[in-house]
Amino acid sequence: MKLPRTLWIVAFWALVVLTTVMSLLPNEQVPSSLVFWDKAQHTLGFVALAVLGLLAYPLAVPKVLIGLLLFGAGIECAQALTGWRQGDVLDWMADAVGIALGAGGWGLAARIRQQLFSAGISRT
Repeated sequence: MKLPRTLWIVAFWALVVLTTVMSLLPNEQVPSSLVFWDKAQHTLGFVALAVLGLLAYPLAVPKVLIGLLLFGAGIECAQALTGWRQGDVLDWMADAVGIALGAGGWGLAARIRQQLFSAGISRT
């Protein structure tokens, strides 16, 4: 089942907003169920952002990926200015790993989909 592009766009921007809010809240206000290894949180969050961003904007791959790298850097800069969070270049690197993993997974899925289409196998 193919979802409408509008749904992917809404999901992507909703996750951007959620990521921004959760990244700038004081640590004690972040729900404990969402707190685990910091670098894994960054990586997984940016995997999701990359996949949703590429599903939302499949014809703008470089813009989405570069935009997400800049977004991650912007979050770290904003955290450094809050007084209750701190910016960390290693967090931004974890964001970059997540972006790369998300883009790689999205690209692999696109190649598999193309091979299935070329082989005459269709989705029902």
